[in-house]
Amino acid sequence: MTQEAVEKIFEAVAETAPHIYSGLLHRREYIQTENPSSEDQLEADIWANELLKEKITCIDGVGEYASEEEREVTDCGEGLSVAVDPLDGSSNIPTNNIVGTIVAVYDEKLPCSGRNIVSAFYVVFGPLISIVRAENGEVNEYVVEGKKSNGIEIYLASEGLKLPEPKLYGFGGNNNWTENFCKFENKISEQYKLRYGGALVGDFNQILHYGGIFAYPSCKDAENGKYRLLFEGNPMAYIAEMAGGASTDGEKSILDVEAEDLHQRVPFHAGNTELINRLEEELKN
Repeated sequence: MTQEAVEKIFEAVAETAPHIYSGLLHRREYIQTENPSSEDQLEADIWANELLKEKITCIDGVGEYASEEEREVTDCGEGLSVAVDPLDGSSNIPTNNIVGTIVAVYDEKLPCSGRNIVSAFYVVFGPLISIVRAENGEVNEYVVEGKKSNGIEIYLASEGLKLPEPKLYGFGGNNNWTENFCKFENKISEQYKLRYGGALVGDFNQILHYGGIFAYPSCKDAENGKYRLLFEGNPMAYIAEMAGGASTDGEKSILDVEAEDLHQRVPFHAGNTELINRLEEELKN
């Protein structure tokens, strides 16, 4: 039942993706509400969450649905727990830059450890709609094509993705980095090209395909960084590690960070293993 439910979750997200993508045009305005992390919400944030929630909560084998846009977990039966960032990087929408969706499927009630992930995937809304999916030790990339008959086609674009030799880096929160992280960035910037667009799905996707390191570290004004552990940190760390790379909160794998709160934040660093090891050494000094 677990694998069958995972497949249905993936298919539900893939089927919903073209609807989210096409509906962004008329939902680019901020509304007078905040999400549980005190971030301003776009109409698109709420709309994407409602679409995904409707699709996922009715799947047999899904027991919990949690969203970055909702304060509490929705109990919907027995089975897997699904944590969703419906529109990652939604602040990019008004300027027509990359956004996406992040999904983590856990086999334990939330909040729980990243070691309980059984599948993780993210959608990139770019020139194409692509989905990168990790499970059972393998990372594959798919392209989703919407059909005029309201159906979709899912094509396997790349199989067995592994992080190549490093070429890029992208770091967020640069106004308030710690002294040690600044030293690390100075060294990295001399070796690799900077790519940073302000959406985790887009920035991490570049690293996955070109190699390197992405981070939103602990900052002077945000000790635990920006990203939510259950919705963003764990699934992206899982994908990085399944692709032969590594992740860290500065000391240990993101997947080993203890989850105590549904909307808990975590310093996030992921990419090629040698760069993550260098980062951890630099932060110790």
